[in-house]
Amino acid sequence: MNEALLQELVEAHGIASREERIREIVRRELEPICEIRVDSMGNMICKKPATTPPKKGEPRKLMIAAHMDEIGFLVKFIDSNGYLRLNPVGGWDARQMASQRVFVHTQKGDIPGVLMQSTKPKHMLKPEDMAKAPVVEDFFVDIGMTKKEAEKTVRIGDWVTMNRTMQKMGKLYTCKAMDDRVAVYVMIEAMKAVKSHSVDVYGVATVQEEVGLRGATTSGWSIHPDICVAIDVTLANDIPGIPEQDHVTQLGKGTAIKVMDSSLICHPAIVEHFRSLAEKHKIPYQMEVLPAGGTDAGGVQRLHGGIPSFTLSVPCRFIHTVNETVHQKDVEASVKLLARYIEDAHKGDYTYR
Repeated sequence: MNEALLQELVEAHGIASREERIREIVRRELEPICEIRVDSMGNMICKKPATTPPKKGEPRKLMIAAHMDEIGFLVKFIDSNGYLRLNPVGGWDARQMASQRVFVHTQKGDIPGVLMQSTKPKHMLKPEDMAKAPVVEDFFVDIGMTKKEAEKTVRIGDWVTMNRTMQKMGKLYTCKAMDDRVAVYVMIEAMKAVKSHSVDVYGVATVQEEVGLRGATTSGWSIHPDICVAIDVTLANDIPGIPEQDHVTQLGKGTAIKVMDSSLICHPAIVEHFRSLAEKHKIPYQMEVLPAGGTDAGGVQRLHGGIPSFTLSVPCRFIHTVNETVHQKDVEASVKLLARYIEDAHKGDYTYR
């Protein structure tokens, strides 16, 4: 487990359309083994040609997609007291936003702030006030500046991310942006681990997944892959208060082989291919049926008349909070299974009859 790389990825900052800091990490890690280009959307496409091409015809194209962006905000207004009002970029749950430290990313550098809710303190709240659910529009950022000072530093459209560092708890890792940087980690490490493969591998660090699978759709169109495998996190609801049937996955039980989510039903033959490889190589896995949420595979599946697509998931607790948490065993299993699949992908028969 390359903890230093995982930490660098999850602590890096980059919302949808501002993924440049993560791109540089991916470039550094994969440039020694891949042909790299960046498209006009900002997707980083890392091609690793087949090491043992088939005897007849061209190698199949295998696209692996892992998105770089995290959920965050854009500054939309600076009020008369210098407070920053926000527009969310990605799916925020307002209940998870209160009393957080943030960075405001400006042309002059990253400046610290606190994300707070426009509400009375506990001492002054009435019962009816406490019953009100928070909404995203209630929140603002205090950067300790007057309006005049703030306007000299912050511009409308500057972006805001959470200020959190990675913490290790036994075999667990927690930080903001495990979604989806742990998947970027899995893609990098699997592509490094593979030595022999008969498909051309296109490892794509995609952009703007959190606002609609946009980068995967455009890069999938240009690559026109024969197979698409997205890597993402999935819900691990194995916490108090949630019935077992709604856990989806559990931490420490292995990588998750997705059957479906709300963006796609994974190609049954690819599901079976991954499952058989996990069993053959004794890689711990669990099956995933996700009732809501989507991944990059959902954006690629519908292109060019249909592309066989699938998602391999890393179980994660507390998704879309600052405490997104994964298990070392599950991350390592994801790397191993993806690497074994890359080596075996040329054998897959995904045609319908």
